[in-house]
Amino acid sequence: MPIIGCSSLIVALLLSAAVTARGQELSKLPYVPTPQIVVDEMIKLAAVAADDFVVDLGSGDGRIIITAAKQYKANGFGVDIDARLVALSNKNAKEAGVADQARFFERDMFKTDIGKASVLMLYVLPDFMAKLRSKVLTEMRPGARVVAHDYYMDEWRPDRMITLTVPEKVEANGTDKAYLYLWIVPAAVKGSWRLFFDTGGKTQELSITFDQEYQMLNANAERAGKSMIVEKPTLRGNQISFGLTLGTTRYQLAGKVEGDKIEGKAEAGKETLNWLARKIP
Repeated sequence: MPIIGCSSLIVALLLSAAVTARGQELSKLPYVPTPQIVVDEMIKLAAVAADDFVVDLGSGDGRIIITAAKQYKANGFGVDIDARLVALSNKNAKEAGVADQARFFERDMFKTDIGKASVLMLYVLPDFMAKLRSKVLTEMRPGARVVAHDYYMDEWRPDRMITLTVPEKVEANGTDKAYLYLWIVPAAVKGSWRLFFDTGGKTQELSITFDQEYQMLNANAERAGKSMIVEKPTLRGNQISFGLTLGTTRYQLAGKVEGDKIEGKAEAGKETLNWLARKIP
């Protein structure tokens, strides 16, 4: 029998460890079924509708995706690293009559493409939440919703949080409380923009700069060398709003962010103006 050299053995062990490390990491995730009342509230919090595509990372027995399909006619899929749970989920979807809308795959959640999801559902441990945050912000479209059960993403403040009393959680979790978190994926607006007002055929121009931390904004503006106060800048998905005063008139601006362009309406009483902003390279 040939003898493997020490260095060759070490390399082989390292390669084996690299292949299995992610699987071992994911295997640390315990399977704890989400109580149906929590499933229902997660779906309500995400405002799931028939035109949504819902993805569940760590889908267990598939109940979230199956409920979204059966009750709200949504399409979607779930992924889990446990082949037995994936088989059970597909069986449950077939029995529920939604196998064409709800599908399940044995897959690594970190390697799963979530770009198609308008709603992402999560019930994973804090370490995994932290690792998923950049994936969510990179792959999901502005306006997509993320709902998590019990664990939140550090640094990124949720747009909404609700607390439920769920007696059936006590045995598995030691508490009857369930915490649900909602995040709306924000558009990227950080930087300087040139903003144009259409005032009856005459175009007025100013510059506005946004400082952004997730959906939280600070802003300042300048017109003809004079600084202007930007009031209550708010970002929800790809919808942005803020207040500006031109001369003696205060306008409330609302617009839609589309890449390097923002377009919308500015209102002051009965007056409505069109406005457009383009990002300065």
